[in-house]
Amino acid sequence: MLIDTHAHLNAEEFAEDREAVIRRAQENGVTTIVNIGFDRETIPTCLELAERYDFIYAVIGWHPQHAKEMTDADLEWIAGLTKHPKVVGLGEMGLDYYWDTSPRDVQAEVFRKQIRLARQLGLPIVIHNRDAHQDVIEILREEKAGEVGGVMHCFSGSWETARQALEMNFYISFGGPLTFKNAKKPKEVAAQVPLDRLLIETDCPYLTPHPYRGKRNESGYVRFVAEEMAKLRGLSFEEMARITAENARAVFRLPKQS
Repeated sequence: MLIDTHAHLNAEEFAEDREAVIRRAQENGVTTIVNIGFDRETIPTCLELAERYDFIYAVIGWHPQHAKEMTDADLEWIAGLTKHPKVVGLGEMGLDYYWDTSPRDVQAEVFRKQIRLARQLGLPIVIHNRDAHQDVIEILREEKAGEVGGVMHCFSGSWETARQALEMNFYISFGGPLTFKNAKKPKEVAAQVPLDRLLIETDCPYLTPHPYRGKRNESGYVRFVAEEMAKLRGLSFEEMARITAENARAVFRLPKQS
């Protein structure tokens, strides 16, 4: 029983074989997928997938790369859509200093607005953090994000950053990069995160794990992340799958038998 806690199955990379990709995920033991919509284009298609498949859930929000495009009307639109029964969180939100496609002050303001909305709604948040570790932590702390907690998606920071996030009620999620031979820091952090706060994901179609690195990622490949995590923690694959599935159900309040 595997849960992919972060996918983009509505991405155009899956336009030609989406149903086959979803079927392969099930064949590989994936019982639940949390799919992400992060702007005006991807949120509706994210919800469509959640409506079509009973085992796919939706997280919706506004990505920091597109922060300069978000209006107050967009935020109100997202707030209204959270009433949908398949929406289980807000995101992905945060800061991206790598691409820097939106001014950093605008990214921060959009991030803060979404955290405040999540606190109003009582929904967990999914954090996108690229090369902005301390600023992300400071904003989470200042906006009292610990009241709702959530997920540090595809974590790439230090143990100190992870520790601060854990103190604010966040789970730490690892994806394909954990399987890379040169991924020293992610492996070190993954080995220290409490078992009841670990999550696994694909971020497909991006960040494909070994042995398919360089090709399109898909939800079924979350199995390789689980295998690497199990090896790092000295557990069986089955036990790691069970633990991370339980954690995913806890943070997103998913049905017990999903």
